[in-house]
Amino acid sequence: MPHRVVVLALDGLLPFELGIPQRIFGRSIGTEADGAGRKLYDVVTCSVRPPGPVRTDADFAVLVEHGPEALATADTVVVPASYELGPVFEEGRLTEELAAALALVRPGTRMVSICTGSYVLAAAGYLDGRPATTHWSSADHFQRTFPQVRVDPDVLFIDDGDVLTSAGVAAGIDLCLHLVRRDHGAAVANEIARRTVVPPHRDGGQAQYIHRPLPEPQFATTTAARAWALARLERPILLRDMAEQEAMSVRTFTRRFREEVGISPGQRLTQQRVERARQLLESTDLSIDQVARDAGFGTATSLRQHLQAALGVPPTVYRRTFRSSADA
Repeated sequence: MPHRVVVLALDGLLPFELGIPQRIFGRSIGTEADGAGRKLYDVVTCSVRPPGPVRTDADFAVLVEHGPEALATADTVVVPASYELGPVFEEGRLTEELAAALALVRPGTRMVSICTGSYVLAAAGYLDGRPATTHWSSADHFQRTFPQVRVDPDVLFIDDGDVLTSAGVAAGIDLCLHLVRRDHGAAVANEIARRTVVPPHRDGGQAQYIHRPLPEPQFATTTAARAWALARLERPILLRDMAEQEAMSVRTFTRRFREEVGISPGQRLTQQRVERARQLLESTDLSIDQVARDAGFGTATSLRQHLQAALGVPPTVYRRTFRSSADA
């Protein structure tokens, strides 16, 4: 019998994410090694209510033909995101209806979330003490709501054995392909990726998609030094030079800077140089060596190391990803 995947459709769902499991698992066919042409997964969509329409975030509803009893037949349960999670999102607790539906899931069933579907798994206790991810824009709220979960906002997905979580939106494709690869090997997963016209594996995590503005404190005594440094990021900047802009000792300046900004002057400079490099990679055709010099990293090697540490990808991959998006 094919492995049964049951997708839980909740009111306020995103149609794109609801369709990911069907597209990836529903098209998975065995190779010659494990039965050519054999259907590997049986995908069923269910609601927490009896069969009927489920609201989406678009101008149409989805007619779901299975009720919550389908969850009792699942080998894997997938929970896509919803914009109407109510107390699950606001208070970290399940509604009675959702709790009753999830109570039907058999012990040992593999649990999977896409994007903010992770809130449902966390509220149900599946993520207690485990690593998990969610959409980067919700990561801080998710961590505050569920302090018992070890949240990693930078990755595309986390595989913790019988519980898996993906980052935002299209990261659900990465996670589902990963599950096919884990269940049936790279050949099957690669073929599904080709038919879906997506890469079988994406470099880096969702850190590269996060815009991180660098806020200025409202009241500060190191403002002049920070503005001075920002205007000359491409040059070597010494701590004592920044302290001199404020007529302070290095020790006093470092303490004041950390009190006002929350990080050290060196960490702040690195953040700003990474942001400058991102802007140059996205908007110019400068060589990697020139981007490194203009951003203040000096060498391409230093730029690669810092970008890899901050975003999870090297400069060439970052440029290819975001210049391609802009050109399209």
